[in-house]
Amino acid sequence: MPIPGPGYAITARVEAPASASAAGDLAVAVGRVDGVVTAFDVVEAHTGVIVVDISCNALNEDHATEITEALDALPGVTVRKVSDRTFLLHLGGKLEVQSKISLRNRDDLSRAYTPGVARVCQAIAANPADARRLTIKRNTVAVITDGSAVLGLGNLGAAAAMPVMEGKAALFKRFANVDAWPVALDTQDTEEIIRTVQVIAPAYGGINLEDIAAPRCFEIERRLREMLDIPVFHDDQHGTAVVVLGALRNALRVVGKKLAECKIVVCGVGAAGSAIIRLLQSGEPGDVLAVDIDGIVHPGRTGLDDNLAWIADHTNAERVSGTLADALVGADVFIGVSAPNLFGEAEVATMADDAIVFALANPDPEIDPAVAQQHAAVVATGRSDYPNQINNVLAFPGVFRGLLDAQAHDITDRMLLAASAAIADVVSEPNPSFIVPSVFDSAVAPAVAEAVRVAAQQDRADRASAADAPRSTPAPGAPGGITAGA
Repeated sequence: MPIPGPGYAITARVEAPASASAAGDLAVAVGRVDGVVTAFDVVEAHTGVIVVDISCNALNEDHATEITEALDALPGVTVRKVSDRTFLLHLGGKLEVQSKISLRNRDDLSRAYTPGVARVCQAIAANPADARRLTIKRNTVAVITDGSAVLGLGNLGAAAAMPVMEGKAALFKRFANVDAWPVALDTQDTEEIIRTVQVIAPAYGGINLEDIAAPRCFEIERRLREMLDIPVFHDDQHGTAVVVLGALRNALRVVGKKLAECKIVVCGVGAAGSAIIRLLQSGEPGDVLAVDIDGIVHPGRTGLDDNLAWIADHTNAERVSGTLADALVGADVFIGVSAPNLFGEAEVATMADDAIVFALANPDPEIDPAVAQQHAAVVATGRSDYPNQINNVLAFPGVFRGLLDAQAHDITDRMLLAASAAIADVVSEPNPSFIVPSVFDSAVAPAVAEAVRVAAQQDRADRASAADAPRSTPAPGAPGGITAGA
């Protein structure tokens, strides 16, 4: 079950009697309501009274209130103030702009700004490709959101999405030295979003779409990829898919199964689930059953949008219908990117021997991991307080580092698959509790970046080879020729 963690940490400033047992009494009061004391600092000491800051981890906001009330209920104790440490960390935002150059004197100013900067502007005007070399475009990514699907919280809007986007930018810098900047758009109109990103794109070397709801996110990404000459990456789709496939590769090694022999159930067919299914198809799995709120996706189901229609055509080889429970019978793998508490012990017991369960709904997974472990051989979640955390931070910093280093103009499945394999390979000897590396493993981002860079070079070489190949003569009435040997 969940344990108190730093996401709900508080610091309570408490006035207590200056007795030998004061510290112990306060700690016991917190422990009695299942809080966890992480720090105890005396800030004032008087003849009969001490003032202490006691820091505690809680389960949630209600639990934090319960801890505060337990302290306040002690004889002679008064809680003066309680600070939420997460909110304190966000005061004023998490980002700042810092210049890479020093402006110490008039000469520096003349080169960095006018008149010297004019020559650099003219050079870029004459050769726009030089923007990648002579501006921040070389190492800068825009993190774009409309706030329509913020974490698992839903449509909170652009302003409320900013703390997440700032955090994303901080992760880019911390793990891959990529300069990223949040761009929160106060519109959820598909055409406005596409046009806005198009007109701001010259400043950036890549676009990271974030927390944009399905199915609009599919069209936004597709259209932007068609019109821009920089990579467009929707992290909720492709970042999740890359890490899931890397983890699955190692999980299959643990249980000794091959992807081509596996029946895989993917629950949740929004941005993440759809991308997982599309990337899975490149490995030719035995079969994939996609399940959403209306049950198993199949071609005979009415009301399918374009995304679900594609999934119906490319999954579910036996065209079965039914519920999630029906899909799980005999399944080798469950991948959930949907909603909490969708099934329990009875359903997981119907899966194949040595089953793999990735219950990734956050903060509460599709099945209690402790219950899943009673029957499944490998269990992963999206949480940091359980083994095998499937976290997008394993993918996106390294992916963009590789894209920027390669000066890539797009992103391909070859690059995504290379990133997935690189994440898996960081774990040399996987076991049921260790199928993906830690997000703080310093080997991950460089390995992913190098894999993406090499894949980008291979894509570039393939395009050059195709462009140089002779073309056949079009047949009468045909729209055009095809590349020889294609």
